[in-house]
Amino acid sequence: MKLGLVGRPKTGKTTLFNLLTGATVATSRFDGGRAELHTGIARVPDARVDRLSAFVRPRKTTHATFEVVDLAGIAKGERSGLLEAKEFRDADALLHVVRGFADSVLGPPDPKADVAELEVELLLADLEVVERRLERLEVSLKRRRVEADAREQALLRRVREALEADTPLRALDLSADDAKAVRGFMFLSRKPILHCVNLDEKAVGEGKHVVERFGLHAFAGRPHTRIGWVSALIEGEVAQLEGEAQQAFLADLGLREPALPRLLSEGYALLGLISFFTTSEDEVRAWTIPAGTRAQDAAGAVHSDMARGFIRAEVVAYDDMVAAEGSWAELRARGRIRLEGKDYIVQDGEICHFRFNVAKG
Repeated sequence: MKLGLVGRPKTGKTTLFNLLTGATVATSRFDGGRAELHTGIARVPDARVDRLSAFVRPRKTTHATFEVVDLAGIAKGERSGLLEAKEFRDADALLHVVRGFADSVLGPPDPKADVAELEVELLLADLEVVERRLERLEVSLKRRRVEADAREQALLRRVREALEADTPLRALDLSADDAKAVRGFMFLSRKPILHCVNLDEKAVGEGKHVVERFGLHAFAGRPHTRIGWVSALIEGEVAQLEGEAQQAFLADLGLREPALPRLLSEGYALLGLISFFTTSEDEVRAWTIPAGTRAQDAAGAVHSDMARGFIRAEVVAYDDMVAAEGSWAELRARGRIRLEGKDYIVQDGEICHFRFNVAKG
């Protein structure tokens, strides 16, 4: 999974990037050259992984991860960065960091206006891509009519009509074939998006009310769109603390947990992803798959041979594994291991052990 960070300058976007990835970079604005990019790997915090690891005591513990691409702050009208940065355009989803704090130069926060302006920039960037392709198709069709080109032209005209009507392409109802046809264009307004309001310290206790506070109802109701919040400044302080000191600090702020795990959970939900786990003396590991994935395909996420030679999956509910303190022998004694076939739909949080056999030739 790849997440693309985007936002106006001075929103705290780079601070959030550093918190997610553990990096210490400073991203400058795009100012007429190639947009500056930074990439990093973010670990998905999951208390379930840590608890399983505490039981099993493996040689290695591996959390789920995803790639983060941070695009330099895009000011109004600066779409070149959006158009040129392929590493950003092929992201699976966008995380739009929105200023929710006052700035001595920019003034009071206006997330509603900032979200609307960013959506316009995405629409216009996509419209430029469509117009360029339609121009080439028109020339090509005048020389010789090819049915595949004619179908593409009709589809892109429909896409253009939606964009000109200020409709993000993520809200456009496309057939499976049409969705596949437009995938290569990497349209930005088609990507699921999480608008994340970056609040100051005084407002973190009211984070759950950001939609009402800033009038973001219209955006929250759009397809494949979510509204979240974070305080990058506070998260930086939280990251420096551990255990009881961290919990006490969060309690003083009226928070139950750091915002980053919640933010990443929002990203998972936006993309329709879940995690399942594998446990052994060698490794306890979280694996990320789309919700609705069959057991055989989930096995393929671990290793292609497991999918190819799939026999069955031994599946355990997370709560049952915790009750057995990570012991497969105890689970067998209690009759808590289910045997599932290749078409079983793996559920979030389940622990799976895949039986397989690949003939050696």
